[in-house]
Formats: sequence, C-alpha cells, structure tokens
Amino acid sequence: MTIKVGDKVPAAIFQVMSGDSPEDMSSDEVFADKKVVFFAVPGAFTPGCSNTHLPGFVVQADAIKAKGVDTIACMSVNDAFVMDSWGQKQNAQEILMLADGNGEFTAAIGLEMDASSFGMGTRCKRFGMIVEDGTVTHLAIDDSGKIKASSAEAIMEVL
Repeated sequence: MTIKVGDKVPAAIFQVMSGDSPEDMSSDEVFADKKVVFFAVPGAFTPGCSNTHLPGFVVQADAIKAKGVDTIACMSVNDAFVMDSWGQKQNAQEILMLADGNGEFTAAIGLEMDASSFGMGTRCKRFGMIVEDGTVTHLAIDDSGKIKASSAEAIMEVL
C-alpha cells in the first residue's frame, strides 16, 4: 500500500556517513518535530538524478529553508558511501543524504520500482513529499522517466 497524505511516516533506519563510516539514523531523527522536504531518486549518479533532480534542491536550498523547512533530505536505495560521495560531488552540503541500502523504507511506503531491466534491481520511484512532525502533508510521485512533480520548483510552489 502506497503512503498517502495524512499518513504517518513508518519507523525506519536510514544510514548516513559520519566521518569514515556509516551511522544509523532513525526516521524519528529525520522527521520528529520538524518540517522536512523529503525527496527520493532511483539512483545516485544516474543522469536525471545528477543533472536535474538533486541540483535543483541544491540551488533552491536557501529558498526552501526560508519557507520554514528544517531539513531537506534526499534518499535513494544506495549505500551510505555512495550517497555521501554523490552529495559531495553535487555540493549538497545543505541536503541530508539518506541511504536506504536494502530498500526497507522504500518497501514500507510502497514506492518500489523494478529497475532490473537496467541492472539496478529494486529501487525507489522518484517522488517528493513534505512531512510535518512525521505526517505526510504533500506527496508527488513522478511518472517513470520524468522529473516534474517532485522537482525543487514544484515543491517550492506547494510550500
């Protein structure tokens, strides 16, 4: 069942880099008592994600935070090493780079995508959401191959 507006974000553990090693970060640490712009991409370093999706949030980070957003988070079904390296390459210091390495959070919110035809296995659909104190207040899921509803510009319009 796909998560929807009004739902609470399920409990999950993400991984982030801390120094030279991955560290667990709970969904409560990400979402509790905060307004969060949370977006997901099918894969770090892939063309659409690297050329359009993440850069849009990097450029718009200050404007997004000026609208009362505490955290901007980017998630992918990749490991913490990849997410950290990608974030560094993209100058994404203002973005919390979250790894859902085993796709457990992705499965819990019902947004899996079969990318095995590309040799990528199960990944996350491209989406953007606004979460306030753990509750989804906006959800936009892009059609395959598109970066529109979940783009930084589209999220800015909703904020």
